Formats: sequence, C-alpha cells, structure tokens
Amino acid sequence: MSVFSGVQAAPPIEVFQLGRDYQADPSPVKVSLGVGAYRTEEGKPWILPVVKKAETILAKQVEQEEINHEYLAVLGLESFAMGATKMLLGETSPAVQENRAFGVQSLSGTGALRVGAEFLKNHMNRDVVYYSDPTWGNHGLIFKNSGFNTINKYRYWDPETKGFNFTGMIDDLENAPEGAVIILHACAHNPTGIDPSKEQWMKIAEVVKEKKLFPFFDCAYQGFASGCLDTDAWTVRYFVEQGFELFCSQSFSKNFGLYNERAGNLTVVVKDQEPIDRMKSQLTLLVRAMYSNPPAHGARVVNLVLQDAELYAEWKGCIKTMAERIIAMRQGLRERLEKLATPGDWSHITNQIGMFSYTGLTPEMCEFLKKEKHLYLLKSGRMSMCGVNNGNLDYIAQSMHEAVTKFQ
Repeated sequence: MSVFSGVQAAPPIEVFQLGRDYQADPSPVKVSLGVGAYRTEEGKPWILPVVKKAETILAKQVEQEEINHEYLAVLGLESFAMGATKMLLGETSPAVQENRAFGVQSLSGTGALRVGAEFLKNHMNRDVVYYSDPTWGNHGLIFKNSGFNTINKYRYWDPETKGFNFTGMIDDLENAPEGAVIILHACAHNPTGIDPSKEQWMKIAEVVKEKKLFPFFDCAYQGFASGCLDTDAWTVRYFVEQGFELFCSQSFSKNFGLYNERAGNLTVVVKDQEPIDRMKSQLTLLVRAMYSNPPAHGARVVNLVLQDAELYAEWKGCIKTMAERIIAMRQGLRERLEKLATPGDWSHITNQIGMFSYTGLTPEMCEFLKKEKHLYLLKSGRMSMCGVNNGNLDYIAQSMHEAVTKFQ
C-alpha cells in the first residue's frame, strides 16, 4: 500500500466545482453566474486594451534586453509596490508624504493576506481574527493555515432586509478582545455587494480604535466597484487619516484583468518610520521561506501603466467601462424582476455594488436554477453580475421569477 493511502479526500471548493459543472453542461442557454471574473457583453473574457499595449512595450524591452527574466527581489518590484501603495492611499496621503507606508509585492490579494496573517501571528503574537458573516470563502482558511487559533465572525448580512446589519457588526466589534485582527472589505463587499455608508464607516473606525483592534483591509476591487479609484479607496484613506496602523491586501486581478498573473500588493501603514526596516527584514524571511520571490510579468504590466500618464488615463477608462456595464446589468435585472411582479423587494440588487450580488435566493431556489434552468450560481444565492448581459437578461429574470414563485 502507498504511504499516502490514508490521505482523505477534501470536499470540493464550491465555486470551482460549479465551473466544472457549467463546462460539462451541453445546454445552449446555460449561464455562468459563479466565476469572479469580468465578462464582456458577449460573455467572453476581456483583455484590457491598455494591458495589451503595456505587454507590447514590455516585449520590446525584452527584445532589446532592457528587462530580462532574472529573479525579482524577495519583496518584489519596488516601483510596483510603491505605485500600488500610492494608488491605494493617494499621493497626498500623510502616510505617503511622511514615508511611513510601504508595499510588498505578493501573489495577488490572497498572497498579501497570507503574508500579512503570518507576520501578525509570528511577530505580533496576534491569535484572534474576525471576519464578516458572510465573507470571501478563503479568509478563514488563510488565517487558520497561518496559525490563528481563534477565528470568529461579526454579523454583516441581514437576511430580513437583504441589507447591512450595522447594529450587529458594531455589537460584535465592541465585544471583540483587545488586539484582535479585523478583516474589513475596502469596497464592494464579497459576497454581498453591500458596503457601509461613510457615516457607518466612521462609527466602525471609532469602535476599532476604542477597542484597540487591528484593521486588515482586503481591497480586491478598487476602481472596479464604482468606476472611480478614489471613491473605492475612501475607507482605507479615512482610516489612515484617523491615525491607524494597518495592513491592506491589494489585488490587480479584477481591475487589470490579470487573473492568472497573480499581481498583488500588501500595503503596510505605520505611525512612523522607526520599525520599517525591521519589519521588512522579517517579511523578507517570511516570503523567502514561503515562495522565495514573486513573478514579474503582471507586476511589470501594472507598474508600467501606473507610471505612464497616458496609459494610466486609458486604464481608468477601462475600469469605468467594466463598472458601468455591471451597474447597468443590476438596473436591468431589477427592472425585469419588478415588471414580472416577482414576489419580494428587489431594490437590494441596485443598492449593492461591485462584481457580486447577494440575491437572497435560497439554496433550493439555486438548485432549481442550476438543474432546470442551467443557471450556475452559488447555493448561498451569490451571483456574479459579470455573467449577466443583454442577451441573457430576460432569461435570467424569468428563471429567477419562476424559482422564487415556486419556493416562496
């Protein structure tokens, strides 16, 4: 017998299994509403034109041997990390101007979360983390595998109102132990699409400061949510202005369409420069043991765009295109559901923002949609709005109407 014969099979990851089921479905009306990746009006992946331009420039630089395939530094491409940090915090951020913010290139947002979590566990003795209920499916696993022994949830989604449970979140944060790490979604909360208002964020910041909690932001959708980089970064910038030290994981998968390039950044903000060199030395050892150093191509694409005014302006236009199409699909879906007199209030579809909508559909409704209507969304009712387009909008709305009517 193999020495590995005792290894037990792990349960499938729902979103990836859903993708496999979709691919195997021969139905001509099938729709993928699970994958967290942008799709065009034609339902196809989109390589941003500005990314194509940047890659053409990089190819010429390789040909002329201006760049090569040598290893990056352990903490990554420094100009990329600094550019990403400035994009998040803003050029006029006090943390940027006082040189007390820095970045660590990571394996997308997931890698940034893992590096940050291990640093907090190993060098800050943090052992308790809170994340929203619900949250992105990987948050708990990342912190568990980083050694956190206490993993808690704070209330977020209110199934009755299909909105934000502000009172529940505040109550849970007020009862969290001092020093706990709090995962906060910077914008376009995944999976609900519901974000606190500015006034609510101010109260959240007040409680986090009072309880001496450590904010760890997850920023996967800057610019992708509202179409504006500054709007989507407001929360993180507010916390910095309030004097917080914090971590923030950044992903360029969505806003650059660089899903498989794993371009990400861990932004670190501290009160003064004094501990930065020591922090970087420990982060270097942590990364060295984890994956040695990050890949270059995606980071170079992002870096080139962030440093070039013309490409940067074009990229912001691409972001706006993606955000506006998703917003339009939200409006279209709500209008159709209301026109069909689908039971319930569907205003939450347009009150939400970003890639995902927490529809409020029950697991049995979602199973019906998958088996009978060939619509593939998570059993929690989370729908990727990127899969909705004018060609399938009527079919999706009619199918949802039938599901709700059947199982209400």
